[in-house]
Amino acid sequence: MSTPTADSRQTNEGKVYTVTGGDWDDLFDETGDPLEDEKLVINLGPQHPSTHGVLRIVCDLDGESVEKARAVVGYLHTGIEKNVEYRTYTQAPTFLTRADYLSPLFTEASYAMSVERLLNADVPIRADIIRVITMEICRISSHWIWLATGGMELGSTTAATNGFRARNYCLDILENITGLRMNHAYIRPGGVAQDLAADFDEAFTWWADKMDDEIDGVERLLTGQPIWIRRLKGVGFLNVPGCLQVGVTGPMLRAAGLGWDLRKTEPYLTYDEYDFEVPTHDAGDCWSRYVVRVAEMRESLKICRQAFEHLKSEGPGPVMVEDKKIGWPAQLSIGADGMGNSLEHVKHIMGQSMEALIHHFKLVTEGFRVPAGQAYVAIEGPRGELGAHVVSDGGTRPWRVHLREPSFINLQALPALSEGGLLADVIASVASLDPVMGGCDR
Repeated sequence: MSTPTADSRQTNEGKVYTVTGGDWDDLFDETGDPLEDEKLVINLGPQHPSTHGVLRIVCDLDGESVEKARAVVGYLHTGIEKNVEYRTYTQAPTFLTRADYLSPLFTEASYAMSVERLLNADVPIRADIIRVITMEICRISSHWIWLATGGMELGSTTAATNGFRARNYCLDILENITGLRMNHAYIRPGGVAQDLAADFDEAFTWWADKMDDEIDGVERLLTGQPIWIRRLKGVGFLNVPGCLQVGVTGPMLRAAGLGWDLRKTEPYLTYDEYDFEVPTHDAGDCWSRYVVRVAEMRESLKICRQAFEHLKSEGPGPVMVEDKKIGWPAQLSIGADGMGNSLEHVKHIMGQSMEALIHHFKLVTEGFRVPAGQAYVAIEGPRGELGAHVVSDGGTRPWRVHLREPSFINLQALPALSEGGLLADVIASVASLDPVMGGCDR
């Protein structure tokens, strides 16, 4: 019999509570001794690379059939949302980018757009277009990881190696733009951290051609592959009403047949200027999710190419708001190595302008003030609706930031996907969810 509350003991530091897992006791209370009624209860996982120690699935088995499945979410102990309360609005993206570490630019964008709504800031069009390009590259990169890890779990080593190779090309182009391969902190309130590199045109063209080849290759490898089809078709079924009841969005929802995509239904940045489709499928199973995600990679590539042409037609321009009390660090002059401040800028603020020195000191150490209020901006992430709710008390740091993370919400569908099916199909179902546990850490 489990205790209703955690055990505690007195120490010199005060009362210390000891919390231990009680789910096994609860399980036996509900069903009796599973050995006596010939049911098998197992801990499944971690079988997915993203679920190392932070997700296990407790399954009640009758033979190989899953009678009951429970997702037990652990903790990464990152405390991202709490940490940003102790940082300035510009420092916060360095934490938030680590939430969903496979699509970091989406969390950055959602947060930055919430802060900009509170600031009523007018972001330059060039920054908006660059945001679209980087996010769509990031979406393709995230889908490649989904394919690679899913392929690995289902026994397709070639899908795994090809997926990681294609993803590496995406990281190359993101490094060219942001200076980092992951956890970029590139999209910031007011715009983006820096303009595109001088050789971006050449790098983008090379990357886009590579993506065409890689997507064609994966379709040749898997779309007609009998084992791949049998492992996915008719497995992990969830229809539109089921998705809506548990709040599932993104490719999971579109694979069930509902073409809900915030880029179309509630356009933001410059998405309403591009011609692209919202891929859907009608079966609502793992196969449909495969078809939808591969089609989404093609559509994202189409958006990237249009945004690239849009960028060239707009010509050079600022990538950060003109208000120097907000714009940081794009208002500074980046050094020749792409990092730090140039010698000219240091000379200006240190030897030529007392006001510039004071402004630089206050902006970097104290940050800018955001009017009191709250804002929620949702965007279409690779895993569904991703939103940042930012609350300001009028100071230089967020009073509260809460993320609506699709990985956490989508995991609620796991029992519906698994129960009634075979144990081996649970693996395919979890892979089709595409969870990233950094986003699940509550």
